[in-house]
Amino acid sequence: MAITTKVDVYSFGVVLLEIICCRRSVDMENNCEEKAILTDWVYDCYQGGVLELVLDHEVDALDGKIKLEETVKIALWCIQEDPSLRPTMGKVVQMLEGVVEIHVPPCPSPYNRAA
Repeated sequence: MAITTKVDVYSFGVVLLEIICCRRSVDMENNCEEKAILTDWVYDCYQGGVLELVLDHEVDALDGKIKLEETVKIALWCIQEDPSLRPTMGKVVQMLEGVVEIHVPPCPSPYNRAA
């Protein structure tokens, strides 16, 4: 598959989640299987309303809970399995700047999720 701007957006989303969570996108050494794939785990935490779990007890980061949720939503939009659902990098910048509204993202990989 050719490298496109949509692939760059996906990569940015993964890196953004890695920065937020201070861990790699795949952690097979983690004893908890549900946390092994960062993108899936963060989406599950987002859906469950427990985003504070992704911060790994970083108390200072909890002060910015609204910013955390916004940033996670941006990352989730970027990692959509369907490239047509991913925003452009320009739109990502606008979301990060707070210029445009960040809508609730769909499940990034609906084909891999249990119904």
